Amino acid sequence: HDHAEKMPIYDYHCHLPVRQIAEDKRFENLTQIWLYGDHYKWRAMRTNGVPEEFCTGKASDWEKFQKWAETVPHTLRNPLYHWTHLELKHPFGVKKLLGPGTAKEIYDQCGEMLRAADFSVRGIMRKMNVKLICTTEGPLDTLEHHKKIRKDGFEIKVHTAFRPDKGLAVEDINSLNEWIDQLEDVAGVYITDFEAYLTALRKRHDFFHTNGCRLSDYGLETAYAEDYTEKEIKKIFNKLRSGENLNKDEQLKFKSAMLYE
Repeated sequence: HDHAEKMPIYDYHCHLPVRQIAEDKRFENLTQIWLYGDHYKWRAMRTNGVPEEFCTGKASDWEKFQKWAETVPHTLRNPLYHWTHLELKHPFGVKKLLGPGTAKEIYDQCGEMLRAADFSVRGIMRKMNVKLICTTEGPLDTLEHHKKIRKDGFEIKVHTAFRPDKGLAVEDINSLNEWIDQLEDVAGVYITDFEAYLTALRKRHDFFHTNGCRLSDYGLETAYAEDYTEKEIKKIFNKLRSGENLNKDEQLKFKSAMLYE
């Protein structure tokens, strides 16, 4: 509390939706800011026997929050329990424990605060003493929201991190080919072979660099380092572009080549 609490936040990896920062979004209630996209909370709720309707389904915002409030006491000794109450304490000033008996009071109190101007997305970032964050975007992204944030002169630095995971996702050939087709359009490169594929990705990488990107973000299960030859990779790429599924060995070689490049 004497030192760390006062320190500014420089977050080089986060999943804040950059569009919400660009639009300086205001949330109507805690469900929208907590439960609309938090798979950690959904996982805890499912484990607690909560039906999917209250996680990603069509239940009302209040009903979803109510189910989360019923789950919170069961997360004791899990970081979710502590995160929840730290987030209620700051910036909302709520010191009560969240549970079925306090859910409505906390929901109403925080909802009223969230609708105020200083609790917009940018306002909350200011309250948290954020100085810099990096969001994650894929090679197809136009980075229009990052451009708007800079144009607005927002004092908190918001950069992008290049996340090209989909370019390695050879487990689903159809989805990968659809993604490559989109990459063709965005990069302006006709992707006929592996070299053209790399050229298109490099063009997008250069575009990100021009727009201030200096970091990459990968969701890797392991470090792929299978031996391969250039001839093999060209053949594998032609195979996947023809819509044929790759065997396990081919998948590992392709991912290894991509990581190397």
